[in-house]
Amino acid sequence: MENSKNLHRLSAAGLLISLGVIFGDIGTSPLYVFKAIVGDGAISAMVVLGGLSCVFWTLTLQTTIKYVIITLRADNKGEGGILSLYSLVKRRAKWLIFPAMVGGASLLADGMITPPITVSSAVEGLRAYNPQLPTVPIVMAIISLLFVFQRFGTSVVGKIFGPFMFIWFTMMGLLGFFNASLFPEIFKALNPYYAIDLLIHYPNSLYILGAIFLCTTGAESLYSDLGHCGRANIRISWIYVKICLVLNYFGQGAWLYQHQGAILDGKNPFYLIMPDWFLTYGIVIATIAAIIASQAMISGSFTLISEAVRLNIWPKVKINYPSNQKGQLYVPSINTILWLGCMLVVLVFQESKNMEAAYGLAINVTFVTTTILMTVYLYRKRVSRYLVALFASVYMVVELGFLMANASKISHGGWLTLLLSAIVLFVMMVWWWARKVKNSYLRFVDVEDYFPILSEITEDESIPRYASQLVYLTSANFRSEIESKIMYSILQKKPKRADVYWFVHVDVTDEPYTSEYKVDHLIPQKLIRIDFRLGFRVEQRISLLFRKVIEDMVKNNEVDITSRYVTLKKYNMVGDFRFVVLEKVVSRSNDLRFIDKMVIDVYNFLKRFSLSEEQGFGLDSSFVTIERVPLLIIGTKEINIKRV
Repeated sequence: MENSKNLHRLSAAGLLISLGVIFGDIGTSPLYVFKAIVGDGAISAMVVLGGLSCVFWTLTLQTTIKYVIITLRADNKGEGGILSLYSLVKRRAKWLIFPAMVGGASLLADGMITPPITVSSAVEGLRAYNPQLPTVPIVMAIISLLFVFQRFGTSVVGKIFGPFMFIWFTMMGLLGFFNASLFPEIFKALNPYYAIDLLIHYPNSLYILGAIFLCTTGAESLYSDLGHCGRANIRISWIYVKICLVLNYFGQGAWLYQHQGAILDGKNPFYLIMPDWFLTYGIVIATIAAIIASQAMISGSFTLISEAVRLNIWPKVKINYPSNQKGQLYVPSINTILWLGCMLVVLVFQESKNMEAAYGLAINVTFVTTTILMTVYLYRKRVSRYLVALFASVYMVVELGFLMANASKISHGGWLTLLLSAIVLFVMMVWWWARKVKNSYLRFVDVEDYFPILSEITEDESIPRYASQLVYLTSANFRSEIESKIMYSILQKKPKRADVYWFVHVDVTDEPYTSEYKVDHLIPQKLIRIDFRLGFRVEQRISLLFRKVIEDMVKNNEVDITSRYVTLKKYNMVGDFRFVVLEKVVSRSNDLRFIDKMVIDVYNFLKRFSLSEEQGFGLDSSFVTIERVPLLIIGTKEINIKRV
C-alpha cells in the first residue's frame, strides 16, 4: 500500500496521471470560454483584448496563486477538498460547518454540469460537416459510457487518459502559438490595463465577467483530487498546462482581433483557428479530451462524499476501493446520482451555448466558501495577520464580483444550478441536524455502577442464556461510561444473560490507514471493552476485526470463549457470539419542536436509502440482532386522567 510520501513523490508517471485525472475540467475551458465572451455580438478590440487580459489574470490569481500555491498546502493527511479543509479547521468554530456544506453541495452540483457542457462543446464541432446533426443522443451516450468506466478506479483512468491529455494540451499550445505568432501584437493583452478598461467601460461587462469566470471553473478540482496524485505532481504539471492554455487563448484572441466587426453566428473560435486539413483530427482529440474533462469533477465528487460520510453530513453509502493505491475510490450511489443529473442537464439545455448560463454559478459559491475556510486555516497556522487579511480581502472581492456576474445568469439557466445545489445541501443539512437532535437525547451512565448486577446476572440461571458472548456496539468515547439504552437492553428489555459481555467502540481517526485496538477488562472474564482506532480510509469490517482480536486474546489466555452449556463444554466447543445493534429512534413526541419533528421525518425517509448499521460496520447479519430503542420517552406528568 502506498504511503503519503510515495503519493507526493514527483515522478513522470505521477505527472502523467495528474494530466489525466486533475486537469480535464480546466483544460477544456478553451472550448467554450471565448465563444461565451464574444456571444452574439460583433467582435470588437475592447472585448478581445479585455477578455484575454481578464482570462490571463483570472488564471493567475485564482488558479495559480490561490489554489496551486496556497490552498494545496492545506492537505489532511494527503487528502484535499473543501471537506478535508473543514476537518482541519472545525475546532476553531462550529459555524464553519455551514460554509463547508454549502461549498460541498455546490461542488457536487457542478459535477452534474461539467460533463454535459464539455462533451457538448466538443461534439458540436461535428456540425462543421453536418449543421443538422442531432448531438444530444451522442452526448448522452458518451457521458453514460464514462460513468460506466468509473468502477475501475481513477488510477486506471489516469493511466489511460494521461497520454491523451498530454496530446490535447500540446495540440492546444501549438495551435495557439502558431496563430498568436502571426499577430504578436495580441500579447499586449498581458497588461492588466485592458482588463480594467473592459470591466469599467464596456456596457455589458457583468455578463462578460460571468463568461470569463468559466476559464477557472476547474480550479477546485486541483484541490479536491489532491489525494489522487499528490501536491508536487499537480504543481509541476500545472506549469505546462497553464502555458498551453494561455497560448491557446491568445491564439483565439489573435484570430478574433483580425476579424473585428464579424459575428460568430454559433461558430466556435476554438475550431476556427485550426487549419482545414486538421479540423477532423482536432474534433476527435477535443471529444476525447471532453470525456476526460468530466473525470476531474467525478473523481472529486467521490472524494467529497467519502469525507461527508466521515463527517456525518451525508447518509452512509457503500464506498469501494478499486485498488490499494491511496486516494482511489468509487461510490456507486453518487455515480448514479451524477449520471442522472448529467442526463437532466443535457435534456433541459440541449446545446452547450444554453448550458453556459447555468455553468459557473455553483463552483463560484464553492470558491467563496473555500476562501472563508482557508482564511481560518491560515490564521490557525499563525501566518501573519496582515497576509491573512490581504488573502481574505483580495479573494473575497474578486470572487464576490464573479458571484454577482454569475447571479445575473439565474433566469437564463442558473436556476438549475441553484436547484441541484439546494437539493444536495438539503440532504446534508437534514443529516447533520437530525444527528444533533438524536445526540441531544443520548444519555450516558457510569458503567461501574452496573458492575455488581452484571457480575451476578452472568450466574443467574433463572434468566435464559441469550448468548455465550454478547457484543454491543457503543458510541461512548470513554471506558468509564456507557449508553443508558445499552444497560436498558441488557437488564430491562428482556433481560439478556451471557457468559461474557463485550462493548465495542470504533473511533475513526484523521490518519488514513490507522488500524489499532485496545482492550480493557472492566470485569475480568465477564465484561470486556474493545476500542478500535481505524483510519478514515480503512473499511470497517468489524466482524473480521473482532474475530481477529478474540483469536489474539485466546492465544494470550486473556479470555475463555468455551461454551458453558454442559454438553458443548464437555467437547470443548466454542460458545456462540451475538451482536446487538441498537437503532436509536426519536419518537414524534410533543417535547420536540415542530422544526425538529420535520427534520426527523425527512431523516427517517433518507435513512431508507442509506446503509443499515450492520452493513455500515461490516457485520454478518446472521449474527446480529437489531433493537429499536426510543431516545425520547413521553413523560406522564402532563397527562390528565381520573380514576373512577
